[in-house]
Amino acid sequence: MAGSAPEGTQFDARQFDQKLNEVLEGQDEFFTSYDESHDSFDAMGLQENLLRGIYAYGFEKPSAIQQRGIVPFCKGLDVIQQAQSGTGKTATFCSGVLQQLDYSLVQCQALVLAPTRELAQQIEKVMRARGAYLGVKVHACVGGTSVREDQRILQAGVHVVVGTPGRVFDMLKRQSLRADHIKMFVLDEADEMLSRGFKDQIYDIFQLLPPKIQVGVFSATMPPEALEITRKFMSKPVRILVKRDELTLEGIKQFYVNVEKEDWKPETLCDLYETLAITQSVIFVNTRRKVDWLTDKMRGRDHTVSATHGDMDQNTRDIIMREFRSGSSRVLITTDLLARGIDVQQVSLVINYDLPTQPENYLHRIGRSGRFGRKGVAINFVTKDDERMLFDIQKFYNVVVEELPSNVADLL
Repeated sequence: MAGSAPEGTQFDARQFDQKLNEVLEGQDEFFTSYDESHDSFDAMGLQENLLRGIYAYGFEKPSAIQQRGIVPFCKGLDVIQQAQSGTGKTATFCSGVLQQLDYSLVQCQALVLAPTRELAQQIEKVMRARGAYLGVKVHACVGGTSVREDQRILQAGVHVVVGTPGRVFDMLKRQSLRADHIKMFVLDEADEMLSRGFKDQIYDIFQLLPPKIQVGVFSATMPPEALEITRKFMSKPVRILVKRDELTLEGIKQFYVNVEKEDWKPETLCDLYETLAITQSVIFVNTRRKVDWLTDKMRGRDHTVSATHGDMDQNTRDIIMREFRSGSSRVLITTDLLARGIDVQQVSLVINYDLPTQPENYLHRIGRSGRFGRKGVAINFVTKDDERMLFDIQKFYNVVVEELPSNVADLL
């Protein structure tokens, strides 16, 4: 298991701590200290119509990261925020962007980059919903969609562009996306973008933006490369970092099931589904081929399941995600590619049929099951070969994953 990632991609705790310490030692000259915290949206000095959008979206109280992170972003400060999945990072920068836009100027003023199409579209949705009473125009520029359609929409004018690095860079080079009025640049899930090899594209995009620009970096983990980016792009950023040991997976009960052999996993999975009353669940596997294989297996046992992975065209993936979000499909089998774009309130159970190959991805997978304090359960299937990875995950997040008790039905 430990040898499954290519050289240099494994998480190295010592390297992380050393790099973090290097950056933090220079904290006084590099970071801005900012201690204000606001425990209600009303206390943040936000526009009336932005507040209307926030409350209409169903938020009543800001999450911990929002209490500390929205106001400095609204003040135009550079911000680095690290917090676990499901703590409200997206809504933090969406609020900051929406507060600062000049709505009379229908030009792109904020550019948000995300690692996957699904996440970019999710951000577009949040931005639109929160800005519903402000008349915000948002567009997602992502691969797998019509370039001509992107050009037409950008030509007509938008306030915010959310996109994946490849398509955004393409639009900037073609000058379909004009950078003249961009004053805010946000990197969401920065760690994931870097691990997907987008570093050069992010740098290229940054070169095309105006020199005095506000930068926000949002991430669940802060690998050395992400800290490097903050050095290059940011000026005296406000740092809201959650130490690695504090990245708890609060509200999510985590268990493992010992599975003697890989071949016995399908049987174990079907037994679970026959025992439990599940509202909605997501099952993660490590390869696209296994998504298809497991989907066939479960359908063969009369379980209704949906499946999605990177080989499917965008349209098919959108339809499947819509069905899952609406609740007409209750089980989704997928890979890590989509872990960060799944934002479904009803997901009560996440099953790691395969443990992730990197400890960082564990957070993104199971963080979906307990968003904003919702309770969730995560069940990990563990063979002999997985024991080392389970140990690494527990150490990485400072958690104890217990064996699944026999009264599991009471937990959901």
